[in-house]
Amino acid sequence: MIIDIHGHYTTEPQALHAFRDKQLAGLLDSARKPATTDLRISDEALVKSVAPQLKFQKERGSDLTVFSPRASGMAHHVGSEAISAEWTRISNDLIHRICTLLPENFVGVGQLPQFPGAPPKNCIPELERIVKELGCVGVNLNPDPSGGNWSGPPLTDRSWYPLYEKLCELEVPAMIHVSSSCNPNFHATGAHYINGDTTAFMQLIQGNLFKDFPTLKFIIPHGGGAVPFHWGRYRGLAQDMKKPLLAEHLLKNVFFDTCVYHLPGIELMSKVIPVDNILFASEMVGAVKGIDPETGHYFDDTKRYIDQLKGLSEKDIHRIFEGNARRVYPRLDRLLAKRGKHGNK
Repeated sequence: MIIDIHGHYTTEPQALHAFRDKQLAGLLDSARKPATTDLRISDEALVKSVAPQLKFQKERGSDLTVFSPRASGMAHHVGSEAISAEWTRISNDLIHRICTLLPENFVGVGQLPQFPGAPPKNCIPELERIVKELGCVGVNLNPDPSGGNWSGPPLTDRSWYPLYEKLCELEVPAMIHVSSSCNPNFHATGAHYINGDTTAFMQLIQGNLFKDFPTLKFIIPHGGGAVPFHWGRYRGLAQDMKKPLLAEHLLKNVFFDTCVYHLPGIELMSKVIPVDNILFASEMVGAVKGIDPETGHYFDDTKRYIDQLKGLSEKDIHRIFEGNARRVYPRLDRLLAKRGKHGNK
């Protein structure tokens, strides 16, 4: 089974964008603020909107996408904490509806109602709702709700601890994923996303978070940002800080996905990062939508790169495509097992 653990709802109906525009306009003029009941999107429209993902799933040979709201659309720095909460609930409900309509193709991951300066513990009610009521198997966690200003505390700060306690209690991993950038110096998907991945990893090196939360699991997307390319630097920095070896310090809890859009990058990743810490993902339809003129294939058709890897065993490939996802997302594993799809562990 081919499980893509990183998919976003990037093909939403125009009605959702229109609602969001009105919601934000309401910040300046309360009379223009829409009611949540104003958003009417039929089941037929939802299924039609994800037709591109369904088409690519079939053509590229994946079976199931772990699906979450558009990352750049989370925009936690926009509006107010109340607006973030309302928008989050709406976005998560749409993901749930899609996963209910197309359960063989999608399983849900939710966003959190984060807001700059607001305590992370304020997100716990929505986290419990999306897991217990909507059946989400994971969550996206923004390490920088300020949208590029990095004004909040690092991921190792104790203010995050109540949220981490709940993640562990619910057996839910978190993908560390920033949202849109409000800083013109940082292109959203080309700089801000990669900065976020790299920054989060360095924060985790500097702390001792997993001593307090040994079962907490993070996925760092986009191949880990700069991390695999500079693995020696991070091992050396950890050593200088008198931290344990990275395998002991982080790699029981931190995982990386394969949203890397060329074969040499995937080859480097597979040589540097242990196979047990690599999860297949494509982020389609996401950051890069075009066709690579050097290969004639879509940049984000990442399965092709893994299929070309040399030196990995059949068991290794199974871990990347399925086994690691089922281990990191225990609720996903149990969901698939209920459907009669038992993984080879």
